[in-house]
Order: sequence, then structure tokens, then C-alpha cells
Amino acid sequence: MSQVTRNQPLGTPTWIDLAVVDLEGAKAFYGAVFGWDFTTGDTGGTGDRGAECLLRGLPVAGLRRVTDRADTHGSWTVHLATDDCDSTARRVAAAGGGVLAAPHDVGALGRAALAVDPTGARFGLWQGRTHPGCRLVNEPGALVRNDLVTADPGSARTFYTAVFDFTLDGNEDLAGADFTFLRRPDGHEIGGILGLDSAPAPVWATTFEVADTDATVARARSAGGTSTAPEDTPYGRFATLTDPYGTDFSVIAR
Repeated sequence: MSQVTRNQPLGTPTWIDLAVVDLEGAKAFYGAVFGWDFTTGDTGGTGDRGAECLLRGLPVAGLRRVTDRADTHGSWTVHLATDDCDSTARRVAAAGGGVLAAPHDVGALGRAALAVDPTGARFGLWQGRTHPGCRLVNEPGALVRNDLVTADPGSARTFYTAVFDFTLDGNEDLAGADFTFLRRPDGHEIGGILGLDSAPAPVWATTFEVADTDATVARARSAGGTSTAPEDTPYGRFATLTDPYGTDFSVIAR
């Protein structure tokens, strides 16, 4: 278990949200899968009306209501921490990325921006004020990992090291895979880059920790989702799920 009470260092995945057309349906699905409760209001890194997803009364993610299904993108959006959203947005542009939504205040919660890397993967920036981001991580029902999956890992490695001062190292546990760890300057691992020629689109993939992968898969299927078959990996039992609206995410029991 890890409770977050302050803003995370530069580049740390600090908030996740999901754009949904059917807010009530999404709440029903994710509530069934993870046991989340929900509160309505501004959702962390976006400021749009939606719902915060609560675990033990603390926000762990956000659901953001949109009216156009084309705006849902089929994945959760990860927001990376910064103590200066404007400066980091400028670094994004200088390194060859794009700024899709310029830095803007989200009331007293913080300052946010939406960006895209040179491979086409979307991510957010979050400068917390009263809202540091996910208040619980690394426990069942909460965010445990984000990894960039792209067919152009070289460009991604160059970009993220330039913008967030990450260092890189390989992974001997995944023989034959083009996988690179991303580490903050203090050595803390924040995720990785997986080079995959068959990747249909570049995406920051989101993984939630669960207590029992097989039981979670069963709940997701009963709630209208689909799933790959659970499999054992060097890090735990893993499965990729798809919610009833086409959003992919993964779960792992470590």
C-alpha cells in the first residue's frame, strides 16, 4: 500500500482518467471490477464534470464525461507530474512533441495540459495544488504501472529523456522483448517503453493491481467486459481487459 499526500517528482505517473460517453455505465462496470465508489465533481487533471473513483474514500482515478465517442480514445490517460506545467509543456514542444491542450488552471486543484509524443501517444501533465493526483497507488484496486507501447521506441526514448530527465536501462527478465525502464534522476522506476512492431497505435498502457487476477477477470466479464486469459509473468499473474465501451487496461496480482 502507498498513500500519496504531496505532489510527485517530475515525470511520475500521478493521475489517470478516462473519457466516457456513458458515465453511469462506466461507474457500474468499474465499480463491479475494482469495488470503487464514486463522487461527482471536477476530475483531477481535466476539470470536466465527471466522477472521481474512490478507494477507501480516497481518489484513485477519474471518469470524465464527453459527448462524442471519438473523444474517448480507447485508453486511460496518464498524467505525468510536474512542478511547472508551463515549462514542461515548452520542453514537450522543443523535444518534438505536441501540446494538444495548453496549460490551464483547474480551479484550485492544479494546472494541467494535454500532450502527444513524437510517436503519437497522448499523455497529460499535472501540477498539483490541492489535488496531488492518485491518493492511493500500488495496492489492489489502484494504479500500479504505466508503460508506453509503441512501434517507434527509439524516438520515444529520446523524447522522454529530454523532457523529463529520465535515465534508461534494460530488462533482463523479458528475454527477446524491446523493453526499456524509465527512471527518474533519483533512480526510481516510473514505467517503461515497450517497442512492439505490431502495436496498432502508440499508447500509454495502464495497469491496476488486484488481489486475484482470475476473480477480477470473472467480475469484468460478468459486468459486460472481455479479457485475455490470465497468464503468469515474472512479475505476477496478468491479464488485459476491455471494458464494454472498448477501453483496454491491464490487471496484475503481484
